[in-house]
Amino acid sequence: VITTAQVRGRKAPILVDEEALGNMKSGAVIVDLAASSGGNCVRTEDQKTIVFNGVQIIGDSSLAAKMPMDASQLLSNNFYQFLSLIIKDGAMAIDMEDEILQATCFTEKSA
Repeated sequence: VITTAQVRGRKAPILVDEEALGNMKSGAVIVDLAASSGGNCVRTEDQKTIVFNGVQIIGDSSLAAKMPMDASQLLSNNFYQFLSLIIKDGAMAIDMEDEILQATCFTEKSA
């Protein structure tokens, strides 16, 4: 479960109450992005990960702010790795026998 409900300047509404939490199976995970304003889960603690009856509750309001950097690094690494298949010694060298290039090529220049 990922919760994000917040109202600026007010306590976050409880979306996962004691009853709902008690009905969750052991091993379930709640990521509460509203932890800084009290959390959407009744047991959320800001900047802490706790386990209640086998349910892991992650209270991290800053998680969303951390994601863009990680996502950008992941995307740039994907581009780098892909281009390294195409560019060899500073020149384009497309090997159509490479299964990744075969799967991503939608046109090929014919001689």
